Amino acid sequence: MANIPHILLIYTGGTIGMTKDYETGALKAFDFDKLLKYIPELKHLNCTIESESFKNPIDSSNMNPEYWVDITEIIERRYEDFDGFVVLHGSDTMSYTASAVSFMFENLSKPVIFTGSQLPIGDLRTDAKENMITSIEIASAQKNGKPIVSEVCLYFEYKLYRANRTTKINAEHFEAFSSPNYPPLAESGVHLKFNEQVLLKSRRSKSIRIRKRLENNIALLKLFPGITENVVKSILEIEGLKGVVLETYGSGNAPTDKWFIDLLSTALKKGVKIVDVTQCAGGSVILGQYETSVKLQKIGLISGKDITTEAALVKLMYLLGEEIPRRKFKSIFEKPLRGEMT
Repeated sequence: MANIPHILLIYTGGTIGMTKDYETGALKAFDFDKLLKYIPELKHLNCTIESESFKNPIDSSNMNPEYWVDITEIIERRYEDFDGFVVLHGSDTMSYTASAVSFMFENLSKPVIFTGSQLPIGDLRTDAKENMITSIEIASAQKNGKPIVSEVCLYFEYKLYRANRTTKINAEHFEAFSSPNYPPLAESGVHLKFNEQVLLKSRRSKSIRIRKRLENNIALLKLFPGITENVVKSILEIEGLKGVVLETYGSGNAPTDKWFIDLLSTALKKGVKIVDVTQCAGGSVILGQYETSVKLQKIGLISGKDITTEAALVKLMYLLGEEIPRRKFKSIFEKPLRGEMT
C-alpha cells in the first residue's frame, strides 16, 4: 500500500481562519487543533493533516518581509516531514507573499499552496471550506509516487495559479484573483484537472536552498499624465534607495521630457535598479517598440516583460538581497527564475 501524503497546514492570519461570534458579531481566530469540528469533510481526504499557526496571527495588511521569512522557516524546519504545504493567508497581500516565497525557495520539489477566503470559515455562505479542502487535495496529489505540483501556487475559487503570476482583482467576488499572462495550472470542477504541460518541472535532483536576505529599500513609482518633476525627484532621490519598480503605460512607454529621462539616468548611475513594468492588467513591456520607450531602453532600464507588479517588487527585493554584481543584475532580472515571466 502506498504511503498516504502528509500535509502541513500553516495559518498566518486572515479571514479564512476566523469564526463569527454570533452574540457579538465579531470575528475571532479559531483553534486549528479543532479543525475537524469546522471542516469534518477533511476526514475523507486521502492524506494526514497537521497544522501550525503563527503565534500571533496577523491581518495580511500588516504582512512584511520578516513574516515571509517566518513562513519559509516553518516550511524549512518541517520540509522533510511533509509531502506538501498549505499556507492560509489573508487575500489582500497574498500575491505579494506567495510571489516572495516562490523566489525564496530554490530547487523546490514539493507543493506550497497559498489560499484564503472572502468570507470567514464559520459563515453560512463561506468560500473558505472549498478553498481549503481543494488546496489540501492539490498539495497531496501525486503521480507515480511524486507530487504533481512542485512549485509555489495560489488556489482560489476553483483555479490553481502559479503564485508569482497572480494579482488580486476583486475585493467582493469569490473569484478574487487573476493570472493575466499565464493559464491556470489546474481547475477544480466535478474533477480536479491539472494542466501538466504548464507546471514547473521538479528540481528533485538538486538540494533545496532557501534565500532569506530581502532588500526592501525599494519604491514603486506609478506614472500618470501630469506627474511632476518634484514627485519623481522625491522618490528617485530617497536616501538609501536601492531599486524602483516603474509602472509605465502600455508596452513600457513613458514621457520623453528631458527632466524625466535625466532623473532616471542619474538614479541609474548611482546604482539604483529600475524595472519597467506595465500598468496594464495583461500584456508585456517591449522596450523600443514605440518612440516613447526608446530612450528608456538606451539608458538601461530593466524590462519587466510580462511580470506582475507584485512579482517585480519581490523579485527586486530578492535579487538585491543576493548582492549580484552590477553588470550582471539586468540580464539576471530579465530571465525567468521561477516561471514569473515568459
